Amino acid sequence: MYEVCGEKELKVFLAVDSGDSISGVARKIDENRETIRRVVNRLEEAGYVVYDDGLQLVDQTIRDAGLEVLTAAADISLPSISEAYVLPQFAGMEYAFTGIDAVYVWTRGGYQVARDPEDYPLFIAVHESELDAWTEFFDRFGIPTSEERQLTEDLDSAIQIVLEPRSQITAEMVDGRPVIPLQETVAFANEYYATFESALDILGRMYDDVDTDASYRMEPA
Repeated sequence: MYEVCGEKELKVFLAVDSGDSISGVARKIDENRETIRRVVNRLEEAGYVVYDDGLQLVDQTIRDAGLEVLTAAADISLPSISEAYVLPQFAGMEYAFTGIDAVYVWTRGGYQVARDPEDYPLFIAVHESELDAWTEFFDRFGIPTSEERQLTEDLDSAIQIVLEPRSQITAEMVDGRPVIPLQETVAFANEYYATFESALDILGRMYDDVDTDASYRMEPA
């Protein structure tokens, strides 16, 4: 029983949505596919998951229990920045990275606007009807939320979540992360051209359907 209750097993319990592939779960939780394949094999052998036209949890209460364990762990050690990017996958609600983080996701980490690890906001679009539920979710992990970026001196956490409530969310998947559409991301970057000039150049080179006026070119090292 206890041999399948490690960190990666817990992440799989929390990340699996009905019909997910092993590769899809691995991308969600930012883990190596082969590692997650071995984890899934152990969980399947132990009877926790089945593979029937995609992965399925045998008992959804396992997910609820796993979230309680994760919440308890956060009381001892607050989530890191990389963990904060994964946490929304476990909320069971629709969302999409937006703003600065949409640029970060679409460039596949190739562009990251300067963010101090001691003052790190994440930007997420959520359904306006679920705004309170998202606040409650992140509060379980000691991460403050608001609809506007807060001053770090007013917070007890280096990480904060800036929630953008929307009546409807259109999301695309990039490396396992839901993100607002590419063209919307480009429009945002163009609106703040001085900050995202280099990001627009990266996007223009990465995607054929992106037309930007960015003239910036990275100088060779």
